[in-house]
Amino acid sequence: MTETIKYCLYARKSSESDERQTMSIGSQIKEMKELVERENLNIVEVRQESHSAKKSGNRLIFVQLLTDIDKGMFNGILTWAPDRLSRNAGDLGSLVDLMDQGKLEEIRTYSQSFKNNPNEKFLLMILCSQAKLENDNRGINVKRGLKAKCEMGIRPGVAPIGYSNVLNNNRISEVIPDPERSWVIQEMFKRVAERGHSGRTIRKWFEEIGFKTKNNKLLALSKIYSTLKNPFYYGEFQYGDEWYKGIHEPLVTKQLWDKVQQQLQVKPKTWHKKKFPFKTLCICGSCKGGVTAEERYKKLKHGGINKHIYYHCARSVDYECDEPYITEGDLIKQLLAHINAGNVKIHKTKLAKKLTKDIDRFHRLRSEVLHQEYLTGNLDELENSAIKTNDSEMAINYLKHILKTGSTDDRREALGMVKTKFVLKNRGLKLK
Repeated sequence: MTETIKYCLYARKSSESDERQTMSIGSQIKEMKELVERENLNIVEVRQESHSAKKSGNRLIFVQLLTDIDKGMFNGILTWAPDRLSRNAGDLGSLVDLMDQGKLEEIRTYSQSFKNNPNEKFLLMILCSQAKLENDNRGINVKRGLKAKCEMGIRPGVAPIGYSNVLNNNRISEVIPDPERSWVIQEMFKRVAERGHSGRTIRKWFEEIGFKTKNNKLLALSKIYSTLKNPFYYGEFQYGDEWYKGIHEPLVTKQLWDKVQQQLQVKPKTWHKKKFPFKTLCICGSCKGGVTAEERYKKLKHGGINKHIYYHCARSVDYECDEPYITEGDLIKQLLAHINAGNVKIHKTKLAKKLTKDIDRFHRLRSEVLHQEYLTGNLDELENSAIKTNDSEMAINYLKHILKTGSTDDRREALGMVKTKFVLKNRGLKLK
């Protein structure tokens, strides 16, 4: 009977810590092949994988093995122990179901065999259920252990920057200040609380002193802010929904930490959002990032204020990008030069509709001011003819007129009809 069974040798080792003591895949295969030679068993194929068996359906090779047994490719399984096949109810049910259907005649381990009879199937289910019970209990014990550790005042996991994890004589992980980095973290809190330094200013300071993490990386801006908000540094920590008092040495006082939180919560000055029409027209020629703009005011000698608008790289891609600025006036001049040279493509139909709308608004205004009769569509013959034909020259001239004399909103709307994209490079507007 045994000789007729077509076995598949299945070996598995989990990568999770709960099965670290399990024999390696190579050792499992070696021991089982010795059994095969000793018992003269018929192995059709050897399959192996490294995956946890806690959840059903997650092991691709095991799932395929079940499918091949269902198709009749194998009718027996060789494996080191029952828990190599299943540590969950779903996979165990699939194995027993194949036995009930007569498609799986035997499961053979190094020390036992389970054939398709009630007693041996029952024993198989007990052993696999015991493996599941071990998993469930281990999860409960881990949670209980972590909670007990928190109640002792020791935060589970990797210590935050400025601290180090060490094992004491009782093999319990403790958290102590990192002598190489703790003073930097303390100084960071002081600079934010007492000098009002921002996260970017702190990052600049880190770069100047060469401060890096244990992985030899610069601290990201988001990590700087999360560090400043972490209550662990004054002696408390949250784990799950509970708060605990830590036994580690605080790097800052609660008063200093509170002051930092106040600094971080200071609302920025509310400015009216400015509309800069050329931002969407071009990108930075150096780092390919976006372009932004800002207003600058200069007091004149004889009174009054002169306003200038400067466009420059937003530094969203490269914070150190040194592409120079360009004034809006120079930007308009260069764009007009591109238009005159025929380098600019526009949506003529959309621009013509805008022109129609503006002319219509002008006639309504003239009618109201001069008390002249106004009828919708009664445009001058020349105007009507040009608009109906979507004359390219008319559209181009209208675009140039808006760039020279239009309002910010008019320019934004008109530039939205420009198809051509540009790059800013060395204060020059160049075709993309």
